[in-house]
Amino acid sequence: MKYPLCLLIALAAAPAWAADMTPMSAPEAEAPVDKLAAARRHIKAKKWPDSIAELKRVNDGGNADWNNLMGYSLRKQASPDLAGAERHYDAALRIAPTHRGALEYAGELMLMKGDLAKAEQRLAELSRACASSCGEYADLEGAVVRYKAAGNKYLPSH
Repeated sequence: MKYPLCLLIALAAAPAWAADMTPMSAPEAEAPVDKLAAARRHIKAKKWPDSIAELKRVNDGGNADWNNLMGYSLRKQASPDLAGAERHYDAALRIAPTHRGALEYAGELMLMKGDLAKAEQRLAELSRACASSCGEYADLEGAVVRYKAAGNKYLPSH
């Protein structure tokens, strides 16, 4: 098959493109910045007031991860804010209904509140969200087993 000379010249002069249509000359070092990184570091260090302050500074209520981390921090602080945590987990799940972290932590919150039925509902939702097994499912399942074994009392994992 013959191609017109002008088409061959145009193709030769065009920039090279990757399969995703990103120019190959685009800098690959420009990875998105994780605006929640500082809050994650505070959470890992169990510095709940610092994580809450950082999350408030970022103030990204339309982000499921932000809501999940805020709910977690509120639930884990010295004087847990269970109602606030629940609002944030619910917001995360409205934004991303299969958010595995929010499903796990909302289930643990339900155990803290003594609502085994809702915790088991979250576990069932998590089972569907994890195409196969996932750590979040195993963690919540373990929390439910500990809850039942302790006579329907919440026992945090360590």
